[in-house]
Amino acid sequence: MAALAELGMDSDMKPSETQIRENEETQSGFAVVENTKDYFIERNGIRYAGTHLLIDLWGASKLDDIDLIERTLRAGADAAGATILHCHLHHFEPNGGVSGVLVLAESHISIHTWPENSYAALDVFMCGDCDPHKAVPFLEEAFTPDRVDVDEQLRGKDVV
Repeated sequence: MAALAELGMDSDMKPSETQIRENEETQSGFAVVENTKDYFIERNGIRYAGTHLLIDLWGASKLDDIDLIERTLRAGADAAGATILHCHLHHFEPNGGVSGVLVLAESHISIHTWPENSYAALDVFMCGDCDPHKAVPFLEEAFTPDRVDVDEQLRGKDVV
């Protein structure tokens, strides 16, 4: 959790629940009890690690514009409330496709484009208070697809 605090998440993020656990170390014979945040989400009676969107853009344009792709992924992450750590995109030749990832403190956004087929595959996975659905309008605006398919998975439902 110290790594999250260094990223500034400790004060801004609100975990789904606070767990109390006993530390193995003791002071004066008493167990040290500390609060730890797990960043799990609880909605509609279901507790899970995060929301993972699988997004297909069909009939999309500008899928070879690496600068537009980076701006769009960053804008979507910001709108979703995520903390951007790193972006790495690779431009393929000769077709101009782009593959890459935006690494987030809350997980990631990845993209793979096939401009010759007007198709892009993305996955947006976020935990905590982030809402990955808020990234979708940025994708629609930037790439003007004819069709967008979004499949939502709740990850980590069985983690206790």
